[in-house]
Amino acid sequence: MIATQPTKKELSLGFLGVGWIGRNRMEAILNHTNAKAAAITEPNPENSDAALKSAKNAILKTSPEALFSEEELDGIVIATPSAMHAEQSMQALKSGKAVFCQKPLGRTAEEVKQVVQASREADKLLAVDLSYRYTKAFKAVYDTIQKGEIGDVFAVDLKFHNAYGPDKKWFYDIKRSGGGCVMDLGIHLVDLALWSLDFPNISEVSSKLYHKGQRLTSFEEHVEDFASVSMTSDKEQVINLECSWHVSAGKDAIIEATFYGTKGGASFKNINGSFYDFKAEKYHGTQTETLVTPPDEWSGRAGVVWVENMIKNNGFDEKTATELIRTAEVIDRIYGR
Repeated sequence: MIATQPTKKELSLGFLGVGWIGRNRMEAILNHTNAKAAAITEPNPENSDAALKSAKNAILKTSPEALFSEEELDGIVIATPSAMHAEQSMQALKSGKAVFCQKPLGRTAEEVKQVVQASREADKLLAVDLSYRYTKAFKAVYDTIQKGEIGDVFAVDLKFHNAYGPDKKWFYDIKRSGGGCVMDLGIHLVDLALWSLDFPNISEVSSKLYHKGQRLTSFEEHVEDFASVSMTSDKEQVINLECSWHVSAGKDAIIEATFYGTKGGASFKNINGSFYDFKAEKYHGTQTETLVTPPDEWSGRAGVVWVENMIKNNGFDEKTATELIRTAEVIDRIYGR
């Protein structure tokens, strides 16, 4: 793909945060594109040392500001705690760099809008690591829906139960995280549903949020570790969502997105509790057709697609930006903001 455009210079990227996820995304980009890791900023020496094994020619920058001011960089990959995403994304965009950021892009819809505006003003490509879109299994479900093979979708069931929950304290502080399991896991489910349904207007949102089995009425001390949400689109499509941390799921994880249409159904689901292995199925009455099974090395694919898109057009992407805002607005409504 890149080789077909020999006149294009090699893309030069900076990586802000190279913990487990940041390093995984960096290695996927380096392994599957011609982009190079030119600079890294990471406060933890163990993380930066590990990253430099994959990016031997990268230079270490001591601060995000030093990274953003590096003129040769075409783009920045951001994998830092959630509270930093919006501000760091805006700074990177204002310095003339394209941005690929871990979710959530912002803790609120207002933060997301500010980043989108920075992308628009800089005319630089902005993307968020909504990684499940890029699995072969979900893409098969999406294509099935888009081709009309299951008719008009009228109901969606979404689940993401993580029996472990995050191991870092900041996830449990709403000021730093923006929310609990809905912000961490539910954001993927909301994105998958809205994307598959062509981002309909959501007319109704009803949510019940819990912490350790008790209804959560304030976020001053805790964030939700269980959520049950019902949404209705202006097309009268009902979308039911459940997500949780630390629930007794009987396995590591339950991850499912099932769509019911007037001519059939389609489902994306994990296999044997895995966080990585997914299958896609299509339903007609009592019949099940398997569309996709593992293996699929998908975890860094969203970043690879971002690089590919940068090569084609590194400018502001109105469609993606609008989708990011629409999803953030639904998340805000789930939280009653």
